[in-house]
Amino acid sequence: MKVDFLIIGGGIVGVAVAQKLSGYALDGVLLEKEAELSFGVSKSNSGIIHTGFQSPSRQLKTRLAVRGNELYRELAGNLDFPFIPTGELVVAFPGERKALEAIRENGEKLGVPGLQMVDNPWLKENEPNLTDELECALLGPTAAVINPYETVYALAENAQANGLRVFCNHEVLAIEQGPDTWKIITTEGTFESRLVINAAGLYADKIARMAGMEVPAIVPRKGEEFILDKHADRLTKRVIFPVPQKYTKGILIIPTVDGNTMLGPTAEETPDREDLTTTKSGKQFVISQIQRLVPSVREDQIITSFAGVRPTIKEDDFYIQEDLEGFINLVGIQSPGLTAAPAIAEYVVNLLSVKNLLRPKKTVISTRTAIPRFRRLGGEERNALIKEDPEFGEVVCRCELITRKEIKEAIRRGARTMDGIKFRTRSQMGRCHGAFCTMKIMAIMAEELGLPYEAITKRGKGSELIKPV
Repeated sequence: MKVDFLIIGGGIVGVAVAQKLSGYALDGVLLEKEAELSFGVSKSNSGIIHTGFQSPSRQLKTRLAVRGNELYRELAGNLDFPFIPTGELVVAFPGERKALEAIRENGEKLGVPGLQMVDNPWLKENEPNLTDELECALLGPTAAVINPYETVYALAENAQANGLRVFCNHEVLAIEQGPDTWKIITTEGTFESRLVINAAGLYADKIARMAGMEVPAIVPRKGEEFILDKHADRLTKRVIFPVPQKYTKGILIIPTVDGNTMLGPTAEETPDREDLTTTKSGKQFVISQIQRLVPSVREDQIITSFAGVRPTIKEDDFYIQEDLEGFINLVGIQSPGLTAAPAIAEYVVNLLSVKNLLRPKKTVISTRTAIPRFRRLGGEERNALIKEDPEFGEVVCRCELITRKEIKEAIRRGARTMDGIKFRTRSQMGRCHGAFCTMKIMAIMAEELGLPYEAITKRGKGSELIKPV
């Protein structure tokens, strides 16, 4: 297959670039090695849209985070994904005020709006669960939270509506440079493209080397996160940061878009890019750090945990360059990569604009509608949906109130695994972790996709849920 542009990597950065390029008169494809989009680094992201003021203003990642924060509001409205403007607080104990003032000065230099120093009485009134020992905090009102994988699917669906073709289960095996095009050889077929954008996350350095380029080496850094039961209610209204350290923003309190509170992440270098284990020591460390900020939090409020691996580089900044003609490398896109993703897409388009290849399409679909979220609706709206389609009246996931119609719609939009359905609908994410709904969802998948139960997987080949006898 010969195309104008080819993106390697179906995480938030890859789909953001794809969505942006799909507005131009170009034929494009996106390749993902996993069974579905968002199954790599993005699925484990904390979901914070940062203000950008915590990183040095001289860094590219800082400027792109500030710009990305601005872009997300319009994107969320157009593409119908949850965006909750929580704001954030960097909190300081006695002796840490000077560090906060330096962060505020950095934020003002970057043009972050609305920054405000607040004192202990303000914190007691507005965030009563925080410890009385805090002296002050820096309020950044433009911070927000999103759901990373819902955002990935929203961007991808919009790009596909504008002509992008997505190929999952396509691992890149080799890359060859021709006179005018790049040849990309995958496990499932060969592609030729005039432009290649390497957004392969943890494997971006290996992809670049495969194409004959040396880029900064990825240094995998694992982070463990812990989710509290919804019955524990939100600990705080805003995202809470301690004063940041050299390589980490610290252990955070994150109110999620779905009503839970998330605690974490840890930050530990690991030689294993696929190490997604969580540990007892990680949990105990996170709880001990959070109890400094919120003394009432308890370990038994945690209902689940997960880990992700960030693609950091020693230079501690984003590496975005066209290293060979027509081949752009996006390397080291760690935090705040989620925040910066729409701005990274703009940056890539600017790099390409000098080639005179980008002609805007005459007609572009700029909006997308999400799967109806039955759990978030009021009684009248629910009744209207059930009247329209009785399958909205059949609850499949009791914990999260997900209906048969939502499961079927997730499949219609491309879900092919249990995790793909989970990330699109939130089924299997409640207190029972799928004990009630797993078989019901498998039955719907078998019926809709014409698959035997033995072929249904959790996250792709090798994760089959039922083994043949």
